[in-house]
Amino acid sequence: MSRKRPNRRLVAELQWAADTPVDTLQDKQIVALYQLLRDATFGNPSASCLSPVGEYNMRLGVIKELRPDLVATHQESACVVEGHPAVIEAGVCLGGRDAKPGITVYRFANRIPLLFEGGGDVATVVSKKRIAWANYKIRHTQDKIGVFVSLVSTKVPFKGTGKEYIGDDIPEVREAVKRAIEKCCLQLKAKIVKQRALADEREKKKNLTKYIPDVSRALIGMMSQLAEAGGEAGGGRQRARPRDAEHDALLEQVRSKRLKEEDLSEKLRVHVETCDAANALETVEAGKRGARLLLQDLYLSPLDEATELLPEVQHPLFALKLHARALHAERA
Repeated sequence: MSRKRPNRRLVAELQWAADTPVDTLQDKQIVALYQLLRDATFGNPSASCLSPVGEYNMRLGVIKELRPDLVATHQESACVVEGHPAVIEAGVCLGGRDAKPGITVYRFANRIPLLFEGGGDVATVVSKKRIAWANYKIRHTQDKIGVFVSLVSTKVPFKGTGKEYIGDDIPEVREAVKRAIEKCCLQLKAKIVKQRALADEREKKKNLTKYIPDVSRALIGMMSQLAEAGGEAGGGRQRARPRDAEHDALLEQVRSKRLKEEDLSEKLRVHVETCDAANALETVEAGKRGARLLLQDLYLSPLDEATELLPEVQHPLFALKLHARALHAERA
């Protein structure tokens, strides 16, 4: 697009003199001017004059006032509404002080809260009818959801003379509000999935720990019966199922009362703790792997295949075979 001012660009396209009086225009010139204005395109107005709240300040305000369990904020890029620049910001929180189950919408226009006629506002309509909350692991009828929408513009498109709400009939505003809320929900979804995974692990550990006494009692009873049956059979009769030395040693400990129910319970409890720690470490490592780029196998073959190679060196990340002459060179 030309860097000229719009009026000068239009006059240059019409090939008129810049000082042409309006009252001297002919009918054909007026028609040409109308067609040009109808088809002309203008650049978007700059949003540098606007002063949005900002994601950081919005997050701090939500945390200060509501103290929610989770909070996410997002600022959309500047858009044009009825020829005026506009910036839309959104925040979504879960839980909080004095929060009620369901969706509660907080609306702001040029940093001023809108308190009345919220039922027809674009923020309310989009939040309650156009967002698929279930896709983001959020139960919109049970969870305590707070939705914050702020619109900053040189001309806020209010509906009615009261200037208390923004209508849902402006596509640019409606789509920007929906995108901003969905971006917040995506952030919350990642946090919710992690929290639920940790909660499942805690519940699993709790259930395993709960049944340790019953399992220990059952195992001790079963091994006691096996030990007594083996003692009665004596060494003359061949056993129906051979057991290795470790099993025989375990049955001997049960027979001699060296292995008790309390000892077995303690071993099971230690095993559960070890597995829990291993799962936690595996989760951390999986997160690190997911944050890195996907690794690909890399194969390096020697230039001379007839060269003698040393034994293969195994490593968790690679396997390596060195040239035999590399070892000779090091010794030299």
